[in-house]
Amino acid sequence: MPKDLYNVLGVERSASQDEIKSAFRKLAHKYHPDKAGGDEQKFKEINAAYQVLGDAQKRAQYDQFGSAAFENGGQGGFGGFGAQGMNFDFGDLGDLGDLFGSMFGGGRSAGRRTHRGQDIEVDVTIDFKDMAFGVERAIDLHKLEVCKTCKGSGSKTGKTRGCGTCGGSGVERVARRTPLGMMQSTATCGACHGSGTTPEEACGTCSGTGVHKQPSHIEVTIPAGIDEGQVLRVRGKGQAAPYGGPSGDLYIRLFVKRHRTLERDGELIRSRVRIGFTQAALGDTIDVQTVDGTVELTVPSGTQSGDELRLRGKGIRFSSKPGDHIITVFVETPRKLSRKQKKLLEDLDHRI
Repeated sequence: MPKDLYNVLGVERSASQDEIKSAFRKLAHKYHPDKAGGDEQKFKEINAAYQVLGDAQKRAQYDQFGSAAFENGGQGGFGGFGAQGMNFDFGDLGDLGDLFGSMFGGGRSAGRRTHRGQDIEVDVTIDFKDMAFGVERAIDLHKLEVCKTCKGSGSKTGKTRGCGTCGGSGVERVARRTPLGMMQSTATCGACHGSGTTPEEACGTCSGTGVHKQPSHIEVTIPAGIDEGQVLRVRGKGQAAPYGGPSGDLYIRLFVKRHRTLERDGELIRSRVRIGFTQAALGDTIDVQTVDGTVELTVPSGTQSGDELRLRGKGIRFSSKPGDHIITVFVETPRKLSRKQKKLLEDLDHRI
């Protein structure tokens, strides 16, 4: 019996798309196979569930037809036809065969197909300053890379021969049971994985696959002004694909450490500063913390609590023109005054 996709993601059927997305991220992070304690099978299961529930249209189909909506080409809604025992072969119908194949999950192969390597998703946390100005970061992974011994050929001697299973075509015929009966279609050859060849003698390092796990050092440029939770895509830096297929991509989800005194507001940096009553009344020059270090800020005389002072060009370097740093001033009123101080303030108030 197919698993309930909502249960796979641990959400209710009434969950919003944002709740589904959040649940997927948490589970994917927990079970990612490249992490200690990860579970590749569980990760694939979670990803498959999200591919359906994360898409509003596919989710609606699933809610109506269940898993049958995505079996055998996604035509679960035709189950009521009950056509049993029929055997359709789309292999000799030319372009029409491709049309029927795309509809019912079969069809003629356009040629050799090689599997693409799996994508990798990693979480990277950067400092607030790195978010503001950008940074170069090194990411170290242990992942599938092209075998250095055989240079990806999978052959110990470099010699290959035509695949005996598919006759060098890279595809083989398979039969599938569908709501309309048995259908024949073509699929990537399981023996050569679409390459059409197999090594005469398998490489001892990669066992003939052309890839094996090894340390990988990747330099990544994180641009200035990147947002919390934004994902960077590095093409071709995911898992290498066995048997000569294209590598997957590397997805980097960015998290930004909170700053003790600074906050981001688009291209602006915001902070708060407290000054004394005398400083506000007479004006002063004070030191304030910016994303680029400590600078002097001139507080004009007569500054009121809640006033905003601006440091131009001290914000986020998101574009060619950097944003500003806005400082909100809070004037501290003294809690305890001596008689002399009270007298002076009273005299000042009368004069004003």
